[in-house]
Amino acid sequence: MATLLFETDAVTERRLREFAETLSEKDRRRFAAIEATQRGYGGIVYVAELLGCSTKTIERGIAELEQLADDPVAGRVRRPGAGRKKNWT
Repeated sequence: MATLLFETDAVTERRLREFAETLSEKDRRRFAAIEATQRGYGGIVYVAELLGCSTKTIERGIAELEQLADDPVAGRVRRPGAGRKKNWT
């Protein structure tokens, strides 16, 4: 098993998990991406295990952060047309 180049104490890990649970899906993905990139090598795997998400989710968050200035859905939780459809019967 590889040794990590960073250590986070149990209290900080608990706070990170609790905070991530309060965020929307998009914000949680971007938060995980920021935390992972700050930790450097091995950060994506570490944060994915810590927050219980996929490494692909964090990679998607990193890509979103790189495109943040061009975000067409800024301020929205879902893309237009997403979500439950209205029942018009």
